[in-house]
Amino acid sequence: MDASFTVRGVVASRPRHLVTAEGLAVTTFRLLSAAASRDRSWFTVSALRRLAVSAAGSLEAGDPVLVVGRLVIREWTGEQPGVTAEVEAMAIGHDLAGGRTTFVRARVSPDASPAKDR
Repeated sequence: MDASFTVRGVVASRPRHLVTAEGLAVTTFRLLSAAASRDRSWFTVSALRRLAVSAAGSLEAGDPVLVVGRLVIREWTGEQPGVTAEVEAMAIGHDLAGGRTTFVRARVSPDASPAKDR
């Protein structure tokens, strides 16, 4: 069972979009979640496939967003050991408490299947 994680925050970096050599679209950005001014959490958000393409065309630094995904905690050792929190996004949307947005439906090719997009 995969438990989903929801986080509300602000896009804190310019979204970075790339397509791998295998043709996989990937968009990543940093997210700042601050329930209170001194209670800040940072996440790296990654989106794949169609979500990556839509996120790259829709998000800018400073946008208020809601992200639903799988939380992954990564630890590393060495000279400067640390921990990072990453969210593998399943859904990303603008937080309408922070403004208005206009939805433009993505065109889906006839051979696209929902299973390929996960």
